[in-house]
Amino acid sequence: MEGKKKRLLVLYASQTGNAMDVAERVGREAERGGCPSVEVQSMDHFDPNTLPSESTVIFVVSTTGQGDPPDTMKVFWRFLLKRNLGSSWLEGLHYAVFGLGDSGYQKYNFAAKKLDKRLQDLGAKPIIEKGLGDDQHPSGYEGALDPWLMSLWKTLNHVNSTILPEMSEILHPSMNKLEHPKFKIMYHASSEVVQHDTHISDLKDMKNMIERARSMSPSLHGHDHGEPHYLLKMVTNKQLSKGDDGRDVRQFVLEPLASVVEYQVGDVLEVLPGQNPAFVDAFIKRCKLDPDSYITIEPWSGERDAMDSYVNGSSDHPIQLRTFVSRAMDVASASPRRYFFEVMSYYASAEHEKEKLQFFASPEGRDDLYQYNQKEHRTVLEVLEDFPSVELPFEWLVQLVPPLKKRLFSISSSPLAHPNQVHLTVSVVSTMTPLKRRRYGLCSSWLASLDPNKNEEVLVPSWIHRGTLPPPPPMLPLILIGPGTGCAPFRAYIEERAMQNLVESTAPILFFFGCRNRDSDFLYQDFWLAHSSDDGILSEEKGGGFYVAFSREQERKVYVQHKIREQSARVWGLLNAGAAIYLAGSSTKMPADVTEALEEVVAKESGVSREAAARWLKTLEKAGRFNIETWS
Repeated sequence: MEGKKKRLLVLYASQTGNAMDVAERVGREAERGGCPSVEVQSMDHFDPNTLPSESTVIFVVSTTGQGDPPDTMKVFWRFLLKRNLGSSWLEGLHYAVFGLGDSGYQKYNFAAKKLDKRLQDLGAKPIIEKGLGDDQHPSGYEGALDPWLMSLWKTLNHVNSTILPEMSEILHPSMNKLEHPKFKIMYHASSEVVQHDTHISDLKDMKNMIERARSMSPSLHGHDHGEPHYLLKMVTNKQLSKGDDGRDVRQFVLEPLASVVEYQVGDVLEVLPGQNPAFVDAFIKRCKLDPDSYITIEPWSGERDAMDSYVNGSSDHPIQLRTFVSRAMDVASASPRRYFFEVMSYYASAEHEKEKLQFFASPEGRDDLYQYNQKEHRTVLEVLEDFPSVELPFEWLVQLVPPLKKRLFSISSSPLAHPNQVHLTVSVVSTMTPLKRRRYGLCSSWLASLDPNKNEEVLVPSWIHRGTLPPPPPMLPLILIGPGTGCAPFRAYIEERAMQNLVESTAPILFFFGCRNRDSDFLYQDFWLAHSSDDGILSEEKGGGFYVAFSREQERKVYVQHKIREQSARVWGLLNAGAAIYLAGSSTKMPADVTEALEEVVAKESGVSREAAARWLKTLEKAGRFNIETWS
């Protein structure tokens, strides 16, 4: 079509990095097939106004939480929903959508499904049926990606053979040629830059150093949030759970060193975890790097336009190599991507290692790689140690090692009750792999390791953001549902409501909490019981109530949804009084089970059908009176 750009554009929206990895693979395979012009972009770096000028676009999008698009897709998606965009706005655009999701979630691959439908509504034409990657597949999302990609290339080649003139290289890759890395490392004499980095004289310097390290990372693609809002110190590290079932839930209390921390209930704290110094040193030694050297990272000339959009003047601010690795590269927690093994194969001097790596990188070795790598949560350092003949240049490592990611936690304190403090309620993640190797969550285990009583002061780089649970006004009745660590934001809400109640009357609260049994994981037991008695915020005398589901204390398991059904009349009474529902906790089955129980309550108490009850709850959601915050 006249005026259309003659290129293949790959747009991705990623939350954890998987969609970015898939998009880059799509771009590599297109280049391998001889596509004359390929561009891979994050959706938040693309102007949606220009979408009609594109001829062929491949969309790769992940789904987060309860069917939500990733943060990097939200502006793009809002634009596509504009009512003034007609049904022929994207006429002449050919597209394909691949989604990444988890079928264990209620709204599986929702973002990809909605995007596919909206593009067709606007007049775009699908090249092939959308592909849906599933984390539950025995091979992960690649179980669907491999056949979908092959179908995409064959269909594109059939429609226009000039797009992929070297199609045989996609069908039968020779593996004898490796592209050059996209970035180069510039080394600087320490005498030029030592004043920047040898002594972190104050907190501002430390914040700036963290921002410089992360802004230089090619893997973060400018999706970081600048320097930390706060550097917090741990003042309380208290284990809330008891017993020997292996579950470890902690209360962390954090305070700023030199500033005032500002937030409101419902906000979340984003934390940049520290890495074990021994693992960082082992990685640097294994890769034969000089930890004391100073570096900047620059794009090769062909990549400069893309790089300029997310690295702002990094070449003017060299940073110590060890600092960069520790603050920006996840060397001992995240598993490397499939392409990491392909690149490694070119640098293996031992023939048996080269053959194994080539097999892992091939379609035939996909399942074996998934078992070795993802299922075992193999880290970059472990993989490099398993293939000792491989000597990867640092240029490839900065491109391929997963970035050190920040983690989000619901704040479980009210600033009215705890001024200048932030409380967190965190389950220390611990899993067992199929080969019986114990793996720990990087951020939760790092926080748990911090001892407030030790002399050395480890600071926690932190950012505060608005959460998905809005702060309620004092006179809004609340129905709170938070099993396990889902109680975290509601501890803050109840603290806040109790403080407000000292100066003005407040609306009642029903709170449904769930745990295994009262002796092991009844988190904040004294707090809830105090507020549910003696005219407390949760007391029945105040029109509220506190109800606990102990799932393991009887033969038949009892969960929060069972308690909601038991209190059907009270729940309906509060909903009739204009209450808002707030739900927080695990993102797998729990939200769907709770929603089903609420539908039953509405149907039973109002005398309508289940379908009508479901529609009524949907109207509550749209009106901001049914809010959900979940995590995996």
